Amino acid sequence: MKPRDENKTARIYKATLKLVTATGLSGITMQAVAKEAKIATGTLYIYFENKESLIVSLFHECIKNSQGIFFRNYNINTPFKGGFHTIWSNVLQHRLSHFDESLFMEQCFHSPFIDEQIKIEAKKLFEPLRDLLIRGKKERLIKDIDNFWLITFMIGNINEIAKRVNYFNKKLSPEVNDLNFQLCWDGIKA
Repeated sequence: MKPRDENKTARIYKATLKLVTATGLSGITMQAVAKEAKIATGTLYIYFENKESLIVSLFHECIKNSQGIFFRNYNINTPFKGGFHTIWSNVLQHRLSHFDESLFMEQCFHSPFIDEQIKIEAKKLFEPLRDLLIRGKKERLIKDIDNFWLITFMIGNINEIAKRVNYFNKKLSPEVNDLNFQLCWDGIKA
């Protein structure tokens, strides 16, 4: 059996992301992905058994890639606000520079393709953020509410900024970026 070509896998993933951004998760077909990736449909089925296996595999790849970016330059010994700012900035930059992946992951979380076990595994990758929020509550720097809601607020803030930048061609100057962080910070601080 011939080994898989990693470049071909990357093309398949890129084609899938492009199509999901254009038509939504439910709108893509294996034939459309193959056409966009410029490979035969039969070849696509050698790499992925069906649409579900392609989506789950790409979801895992996107989560793994984003986790590495989200916590870049984050140090657990940094004072809380500085650490939170680092993660917030990293997540925002990832959402802006990998907007198609962000849309894909968001759609996956609300689809039948990603089951509860996969969601639980994906959430485990983000333990450093949960640990930071626990520390912030212990230090009485942020509101003492469930991390689920704190993360929902933070990610909602970031996702809306990324969508506004992408859909309305808004420029995000350093000053506006700082103002947006301050709005998020003001929303969670104690």
